[in-house]
Amino acid sequence: MTTASVQGKAVVITGGARGIGRALAQAFAEAGADVLIGDLRAEEAEATAGEIARATGRKVFATGADVTRLEDAQKLRDAGIVQLGRIDVLVNCAGWDRLMPFLKTTPELWDRIIGINYRGVIHTCHAVLPHMKERKQGCIVNISSDSARVGSMGEAVYAGAKAAVVAFSKTLAREHARDNIRVNVICPGLVDTPLLGEIQKEEFGGKVIGAVIGAIPMKRLGRAEEIAPLAVFLASDAAGYITGQVTSVDGGLTMVG
Repeated sequence: MTTASVQGKAVVITGGARGIGRALAQAFAEAGADVLIGDLRAEEAEATAGEIARATGRKVFATGADVTRLEDAQKLRDAGIVQLGRIDVLVNCAGWDRLMPFLKTTPELWDRIIGINYRGVIHTCHAVLPHMKERKQGCIVNISSDSARVGSMGEAVYAGAKAAVVAFSKTLAREHARDNIRVNVICPGLVDTPLLGEIQKEEFGGKVIGAVIGAIPMKRLGRAEEIAPLAVFLASDAAGYITGQVTSVDGGLTMVG
């Protein structure tokens, strides 16, 4: 039986400075992988990388990267190859949102949400896939959202962007299965992160989040460290026959078939 091991794998994680991304970096390093964190918050990413490296004894690096820019995604790929030697796993976790009714949103807000949550995934995949294809191996785990599967009040553009990530990922999974490259998606529900805390401070966002928590069968927010183990499993050889799949981690909120 193949165990869920990522020992010695080289992993690039976007949005790894804090929140779910930080938990992902921690989990991969604890499981024996070497990690490069790419994040717009370069100083925070460096601090996170240093803490995880000291705690795990693995190679953990960080570099500033704005995934809305293709050239930054390419630089992130190059940094991964130089610092880790190769890229076995790409985890797209960079994300951002602001809750408000759709008719109150603006084109500037649309551009930012789509740029970070969808175009960022396009950019990193376009940059890294040729490297994986040349090596005839690789794994991509894209972090979407339960809002992509069922919609979410006040998140029309965000939900649309995250749904695009799902369809995009399934298509890549079909196109690159012959290259021994697997692509899967994780859809977290509400997770206790700094971003969610910022959203809860706003009147509209606070009301929506409060209502959703009340509807979660487990009656609580998720924790970032509860998302990470699934990503580690999907990146492991034990998941070698799993591709193009979408899995929710949401306390039972959606129970999508």
